[in-house]
Amino acid sequence: NFDRNWESMKKRQLELIGFEGKAVLDEAVRVCSISGNYGFRGKVLKQELKSLSQNPDSYLSHELFGPLADLLIQRRNAPSSQDAEYKINEFLKYQHWGDEIDEGAHTQMRNACSLPVSVKAALMPDAHVGYGLPIGGVLAVKDAVIPYAVGVDIACRVKLTVLETPLSELSRDIYQFKKAIDNNTRFGMGAKWRDKKQHHVMDMDWNANPVTKRLKDIAWSQLGTSGSGNHFVEFGEITFDAPHGNLPAGTYLGLVSHSGSRGPGARVADHYSKLAAELHPKLPKHLRHLSWLPLNAEGAEYWQAMELMGAYASANHEIIHRGILRSLNARPILQIENHHNYAWKEVHDGKQLIVHRKGATPAGKGELGYIPGSMTAPGYLVEGLGSAESLNSASHGAGRQMSRKAAKTSTTRYALNKILRDQGVELMSAGLDESPHAYKDIDAVMRAQRNLVRAIAKFQPRLVKMAPEGERPED
Repeated sequence: NFDRNWESMKKRQLELIGFEGKAVLDEAVRVCSISGNYGFRGKVLKQELKSLSQNPDSYLSHELFGPLADLLIQRRNAPSSQDAEYKINEFLKYQHWGDEIDEGAHTQMRNACSLPVSVKAALMPDAHVGYGLPIGGVLAVKDAVIPYAVGVDIACRVKLTVLETPLSELSRDIYQFKKAIDNNTRFGMGAKWRDKKQHHVMDMDWNANPVTKRLKDIAWSQLGTSGSGNHFVEFGEITFDAPHGNLPAGTYLGLVSHSGSRGPGARVADHYSKLAAELHPKLPKHLRHLSWLPLNAEGAEYWQAMELMGAYASANHEIIHRGILRSLNARPILQIENHHNYAWKEVHDGKQLIVHRKGATPAGKGELGYIPGSMTAPGYLVEGLGSAESLNSASHGAGRQMSRKAAKTSTTRYALNKILRDQGVELMSAGLDESPHAYKDIDAVMRAQRNLVRAIAKFQPRLVKMAPEGERPED
């Protein structure tokens, strides 16, 4: 393992100097491994390699560097001066849903479709501009994974619990529900617990990946916290117009949480997105955030870390819901959860592909998911209809129609409080950048994707907690 890691690191360094292509890189690694026998070490070796990459002709007769110089000249004189991997594809035709998608998101989607690894794509009705792939973007690629197409908050997800507790309890004694939230999660960037929570996710092999190995302690301290940005914990009323399984039609008390893999996920994303960019230095500037990792090499390492972050994000929600229910002496009668920043290995059109859903909900036929609105707008428990055109995907929420800065400067706390009163919602804390007017109309989004999902139940928020004003968003 050490030899493989060392060789991979050495190749990345050599690519940055200017040695590209398998044959050239293999020879460059060989040269480095025996250079000490010729008196070239450290800075002296690095300087010679830089000089060689810039002027290989002058090294053709050199005993050590000659073969490498010859390979470099052959490569540069080849009929095509670019690697095949950097030849930009013609744009794939991608499907999109809804008319309220800004042009910036379409531009990012077209850019993603131009990648040589891209096979199929779709754009959800809640889409808006993100880094690399737009939020609400779905991208299927071949034999690769794109860290920024998964997202910075790896495995961000929602969880819904329907409680056995009568709905009337929420209005009868709302204080106990506020206390249950306050005592069982923390909001804000870097939020953590003094006393570590217990969950079997911390017994998984964090040492198997060189990045997650360094993150176990911070992960444990943040286990069961909620972060900032659009992350929330809320109680409300959820209405089933028809029976669902053993659950009769009716209105119930519901609990919903939204958060992801916290600081550890962000650090994993940062490390591997930088590594991907290093592997593709020739990608045009507008595609740099779409740099990919080959699945049979560095991508396998990222995949392992991503799956661990998925288990960790799920554990966060499990701890939050378990703690809140225990505080209320309540029992769950239905629970569902789903990622919406993740990559999956799936078969589409007879091909095994890597499907990235960045801010998109898996919606395979019969698959359950939850799509939130805003702090006052309803959310929906949905069943996927298995649309091949959308790569079995749907929106992950209402989607922002306004930047955080614009949202803050276009309303006031007084105006927000009036909206909350009118809608019958009690807000424990949140920033003005999460004001409902910053979001698209969730019902318009649901109408736009009626061929992607079927609504099973409607959730109306009544008690909401988000990160307090002034917190920097993590989403």
